[in-house]
Amino acid sequence: MAYFAAPETPTIAPPRRRRGVLGLAFLGAALVIAVVLSLLPAPYLIEQPGPVFNTLGTNPYDGKQTPLITVSGHKTYATSGSLDLLTVSVVGNQTQRPNWAELVRAYFDPSRAVIPVEEIFPSGVSNKQVDQQNTIDMQQSQKSAVTAALAEEGYAVGTAITVSDVEKGSPASGKLAKGDVITAINGHSLTSNSDVDTLRALIAKNGAKPATIAFRSGDSTGVKTTSITPQDEQGTYLLGIGATVTYDFPFSVTLKLADVGGPSAGMMFALGIIDKITPGKLNGGASVAGTGTIDAGGTVGAIGGIRQKMYGAREAGATVFLAPKSNCNEVTGHIPSGLHVYATTSLSQSVTILKTLSGKGSTSSLPTCPAS
Repeated sequence: MAYFAAPETPTIAPPRRRRGVLGLAFLGAALVIAVVLSLLPAPYLIEQPGPVFNTLGTNPYDGKQTPLITVSGHKTYATSGSLDLLTVSVVGNQTQRPNWAELVRAYFDPSRAVIPVEEIFPSGVSNKQVDQQNTIDMQQSQKSAVTAALAEEGYAVGTAITVSDVEKGSPASGKLAKGDVITAINGHSLTSNSDVDTLRALIAKNGAKPATIAFRSGDSTGVKTTSITPQDEQGTYLLGIGATVTYDFPFSVTLKLADVGGPSAGMMFALGIIDKITPGKLNGGASVAGTGTIDAGGTVGAIGGIRQKMYGAREAGATVFLAPKSNCNEVTGHIPSGLHVYATTSLSQSVTILKTLSGKGSTSSLPTCPAS
């Protein structure tokens, strides 16, 4: 008996022309999507390494090359190498943002970071306001850097918290005036290395009860007292004044850096000042970079964009990088090849690190941010 298999049902292929048309349609749609994404602004910005400035050198300022640090009234000493401060460039702002194609490229670049717009430009704050605040932060940072550097070298620096403005109708209106120097709150002295943050903290501690304010009027040396009850503004207690820290330096130190804002250059400015007013070369003549905020007491604080700053330092030729210890969690695992990162918490510690690296001690005990 013969076995005859049932005939297979023939498969009918679609016409080649139809398949070609479908393929072209899908390709066209993909191209349209790609073009739209490449042009459509995204709610993100890009951080990348910015310009690098040697605090021992010069920079373009008011149309000419100007020293970043100028000292008058004190002997200065020759320097060499560099003590670089780093910056971060931000691509985009509230109204002009990178497109999705740019963001994708930045995401896969270890020297760049993609961040939400709100991290740089909070809701309700204009580009101009952000720039103004960055300028104020830089100015305060420079004053703190000078104070910390001179104090590190044993010089006495007088500080004062001065009233810069009194809001009409505020608790302080009629009791304090522009130019008054606040010397104490409730007996807590504000005459030695105090800053505006200290003032805010004392007012917050006082709360909504009357506070005893000691102050000097203008150039007067006599101290007066007044009682002011802070006003509660959504959980923040305010006197209704603007305040700034003024300093009395033993000699003149002028810092000039154009088109850079924020507080993160403080530590490197302080190290540059110390190098200029002391014999020898603090950096041993090497290329050193670093970053960190600094207060008048010499405490080094965390900064933003440290990954971008490390790449900027390496591109500028630095092999040594000083980082705030509080940033080590962002440093570890992201250190560019050839860069060795040391961790610091204070100006004194930073000076010790540099002197040790210059051949004045064993480096085995120096604090570092782990490489991995």
